[in-house]
Amino acid sequence: MAIKQIGVALALSGLVVGGAFAKEGGDQYPNGGENFYAGALPPPGNYFINYFGYYGAKLRDGDGDKVPGTSVRAWFDALRYVKVTDTQLLGGSWAMHAIVPIVHQTLKLGGDSKTVTGLGDIVFSPFVVAWHAGNLHWVTALDFYAPTGKYESGEPTKSIGSNYWSIEPVFAVTWLSEAGWELSAKFMYNIKAKNKDFRPAPGAPKMDYESGDEFHMDYLVSKRFGQWGVGLSGYYVKQTTDDELDGEKISSALGPWSDGRKGEAFAIGPSVSYTTKGGTMLVAQWQRETEAENRFRGDKAWFKLVMPF
Repeated sequence: MAIKQIGVALALSGLVVGGAFAKEGGDQYPNGGENFYAGALPPPGNYFINYFGYYGAKLRDGDGDKVPGTSVRAWFDALRYVKVTDTQLLGGSWAMHAIVPIVHQTLKLGGDSKTVTGLGDIVFSPFVVAWHAGNLHWVTALDFYAPTGKYESGEPTKSIGSNYWSIEPVFAVTWLSEAGWELSAKFMYNIKAKNKDFRPAPGAPKMDYESGDEFHMDYLVSKRFGQWGVGLSGYYVKQTTDDELDGEKISSALGPWSDGRKGEAFAIGPSVSYTTKGGTMLVAQWQRETEAENRFRGDKAWFKLVMPF
């Protein structure tokens, strides 16, 4: 296959996964999804969390410039169940969770635009442990991402899932002051398996595509006023290893990105929360990606519901 064809296919392999917006085999985690109390696990019980939002963006090259003829618009709704048990593990509270994302995506690639709706990649963890010490709260977890999302090899505009498994160690921490200040952060490192069904174009032979591993974090700085919380939140993501095609590092000759196609992005925006007397929390936030390379860059609006059963 001609280098030009491969380059176009890779440049335009923009996937939306559970509200995360990525290149081929990119993000499976919806960056920016955690904010208030990110590291403070609630008491034993059953909890439902709903993440609903919209994302609109343009693809950026290795210099952060727009790639002509590319855009993504997506609505997403991720349904999460959290079970906090009475069992103590390593001196902390043992919990488990699962997230099922639904995505409605319109992806434009060089003039070709298609809309698709379906299930994204499901994430689950049987191993979540949380500790508390005064004003400090922290959580560790090991998340697993399953390739459950719709994927059509060689047809990125018809795909939602990443078509590979990944594993992700997680550490989240929250500090709460008596005066109502909160500092929260969630740190993650995503380790990806290969997509063995990748085709650069319909009908082309299958190739192994391995996206680079990524460090990413969500963050929040806020102040509480009674039942209200107001602050700034966002995320940072940086790819740490190269994308590879059939074991060879992706070259800048194959598209408008830097060698290895290491993506990087930073986002920030306002967040507001309201907690009812019954413990239900409502969160609204907007996050603008102010910097991005080798990734989509745009705006994301979230509405989040946290509700005890």
